[in-house]
Amino acid sequence: MSNELSDKVAIVTGGASGIGRASVETFLAEGARVVIADINRELGESVAAELGPDALFKHTDVADSEQLADLVAFTVESFGGLHVMFNNAGIPTAMRGNFLDDDFADFDRIMAVDLLGVIRGTQHAARHMAANGGGSIINTTSIGGVQGGTGEFAYRAAKAGVIHFTKCAAIDLGRYNVRVNTIAPGAIPTPILGTATAHLPDSDSAVRQLRAVMKSIRPLDREGSPTDIAHAAVYLASERSAYVTGTVLPVDGGITAGLAGNAMAAIEQEQLA
Repeated sequence: MSNELSDKVAIVTGGASGIGRASVETFLAEGARVVIADINRELGESVAAELGPDALFKHTDVADSEQLADLVAFTVESFGGLHVMFNNAGIPTAMRGNFLDDDFADFDRIMAVDLLGVIRGTQHAARHMAANGGGSIINTTSIGGVQGGTGEFAYRAAKAGVIHFTKCAAIDLGRYNVRVNTIAPGAIPTPILGTATAHLPDSDSAVRQLRAVMKSIRPLDREGSPTDIAHAAVYLASERSAYVTGTVLPVDGGITAGLAGNAMAAIEQEQLA
């Protein structure tokens, strides 16, 4: 590591597991001090204790604006400032195979966490940053917000909202030297897919099948990891991206570039063999 984030203070929401935890660990390795914000108090406290004095935990439900305000205040009080806000916390909707069968029972909670939580997290962090020389705000969207697809309709709508909001916030906050960008993960193995299929009789089997589908459409012949997202977050948090704002950075093995598979190559191979 090269201390890309030396002397910086960061918040990572959803920081106790998955992409969040990988980002916390990578930020720390790059020299930052980090507040882990998560709704899972037991896990968050355990992770912070494991990672040492430069990591603190703050119990936070990002759907609650007051808790987000308290999170920023806690960070500034504890570490003396805030330079990076990674609005990463998110929850899935139950995946349905047919739009006509979706009752949208979880719509309000999905929007409160995945979209409004990002909006409010950006606002509370930017209020401090704007008065203190600027900073970097990173929002987690999804390739499901970049391109259409079936299933997870509320989730996809929320993640698409994150993209458009990020661009709007980048325009508005540029005058304060506050940069706002978003990362679009794709086909990253985290617990979120199991949660999205938990309503099925055999969730584990469904997850394996979905992973196989992702593998078949991914141009890069390897599975991504939470650390791949963390490395992208370090870039957007660091001075290497000082002239980058309002962008959507897919980290998806090429899925949004186009689906893998070359039918003509397969035909040629068969006929010319």
